[in-house]
Amino acid sequence: MTTHEMEYNQEKEKQTTSVSMDDELEQKRRKDEKTDETTGRLSGLLYSVEEVPPLGLCVLLGFQHYLTAFGGILSVPLILYRVFCIGEDRVGLSEVIGTIFFCSGMATLLQTTLGVRLPIIQGGSFTFLTPTFALLSLPIWSCEYTEAENGLRNFTDLPPYGSPQHQEMWHMRLREIQGAIMVASVFQVVIGLTGIMGVVLRFIGPLAVTPTVALIGLGLFPEAADLASKQWYIAVMTMVLIALFSQYLRDISIPVCRFSRETGCGTYKLPIFKLFPVLMAMLTSWGICGILTAAGAFPTESTAWGYDARTDTKLNVLSDSRWFRFPYPGQWGVPTVSTAGVFGMLAGVISSMIESVGDYIACARLSGAPPPPDHAVNRGIGMEGIACILAGAWGSGSGTTSYSENIGAIGITKVGSRRVVQVGGFIMLLLGCLGKFGALFVTIPEPVIGGMFLVMFGMVVSVGLSNLQYVDLSSSRNIFVLGTSLFFGLSFPVWIKDHPNSIDTGSDVMDQIISVLLGTNMFVGGLIGLVLDNTIPGTDEERGIKKWREMTSLTEGDTKRSAVYDIPFIQPLLDKISCWRYFPMCPAFTGCRRRRHGENNKPTSYHNEGFTAGQDRDTTQL
Repeated sequence: MTTHEMEYNQEKEKQTTSVSMDDELEQKRRKDEKTDETTGRLSGLLYSVEEVPPLGLCVLLGFQHYLTAFGGILSVPLILYRVFCIGEDRVGLSEVIGTIFFCSGMATLLQTTLGVRLPIIQGGSFTFLTPTFALLSLPIWSCEYTEAENGLRNFTDLPPYGSPQHQEMWHMRLREIQGAIMVASVFQVVIGLTGIMGVVLRFIGPLAVTPTVALIGLGLFPEAADLASKQWYIAVMTMVLIALFSQYLRDISIPVCRFSRETGCGTYKLPIFKLFPVLMAMLTSWGICGILTAAGAFPTESTAWGYDARTDTKLNVLSDSRWFRFPYPGQWGVPTVSTAGVFGMLAGVISSMIESVGDYIACARLSGAPPPPDHAVNRGIGMEGIACILAGAWGSGSGTTSYSENIGAIGITKVGSRRVVQVGGFIMLLLGCLGKFGALFVTIPEPVIGGMFLVMFGMVVSVGLSNLQYVDLSSSRNIFVLGTSLFFGLSFPVWIKDHPNSIDTGSDVMDQIISVLLGTNMFVGGLIGLVLDNTIPGTDEERGIKKWREMTSLTEGDTKRSAVYDIPFIQPLLDKISCWRYFPMCPAFTGCRRRRHGENNKPTSYHNEGFTAGQDRDTTQL
């Protein structure tokens, strides 16, 4: 063999070795990005649930979680302030906004530390909105200022907006909602403490959940249409921007500078449109309204169409609000309790509990944690109930629940660290104490808010309808159950609202209970769907029960215990006391299902449960 041939063969061997190494690296990279078929966890995470990023990165990623939940949290007080009779008391509205941010941060810290211990954000729940509207539509809670706007009263006979007399008027309505949420949430705590969530899920299937969730959005369309109609051009522009950012530009990433000790200065691509579509659309519309206001495009008369799109009509709230205001329990007075209010809020509590189970499964899968065991789910449900009680005591105007769009943010950033979400909760606590911060969002033009509501409420309806993926829609039985529950859930509450004195049982308390329940869209539609689905003959596969139970089953057959869900600080002490194994919220709890299925210990696959199980029902995952 010549020297030239030997050199050629050696070079060829080097190239072959190089290609082989490149193939191995590529295969390893692809393997890292794949999902573990056994556990359903996503590999390739930058930080898993128990890992802690550097402090600076924690703050940035925590603030990102806060921004992702921003739209949903802000929406709740902006929807309710009129029914609370807050009206033009913009300082009062800013204080309610600060309170709900504070309560959301508090609930997030409790849930991630003592609850299910997954990196999941808690925020104001849409499921409490419909019962709130039904309760405050009773004649005894009719808002005098709304009656004056409709020509039924004279404004001269009413105290000025923001006066002590007016503040007491909306404080008393808020206190009524506070008491109802607090008492109704005790039921959720009991469900978590006793661990009977599995029994509840046994009777509830997709055909009961679909009308319950869908009617939340359908029942709120008058509020969205009313705000949007004050300047339809601005509202439609906001909708177009949300669609543009969330759908058309979602795969576009923006280069962002970064620095690390290992690699020095560099850049990475941030999917900004996928993370913050609602926030960016609102800020853009807000800025355009400011430009049009300065250019004189909007009328200056308060009665003219388009006046509410101006950005200079509410600026006084920035000067009137305080820089620092610490929310505290009972800040609006001692909460009041009525039987009618409690029964109405129970519908929201039950709806929130059912879908939180899916959120926990999805969050565990994306954050690198094992599927949540029974005790973790029980503790999560119970802690959501405790957080709702605290939100009622503080007076946020709504209970709290898990936010699924933040689960989506984990999937995008590949950062599933619990500490990051805890930092995000602390940021919400801090910003909730800054009075000027809450006042800033009061100045958003109402048509911009209306455009956002039109999209968000539509997404809530869609998330409810998405549960039909488990159901056989070619079955006339299922079509009948779905159509009847939806249409009756829309129709009958309207009649109750138009005829407030139609219920007459001889007892004022019973009249109020029935009026609130039958005036709540989600309760009426969900009840009709539940009764029809469980009484009309049909197979489990036809009803979607089989797939539904597969989605909501958690740890059947899995006897391994993970430290991810252990209670911090006191877990070693609990392990020494044998009696704790009988408490459903304790990590030592073995569970009835595990004992019943102890002979069949096949590992359960959670692959493909991710976003299907964790679709958002309170805010839009765009």
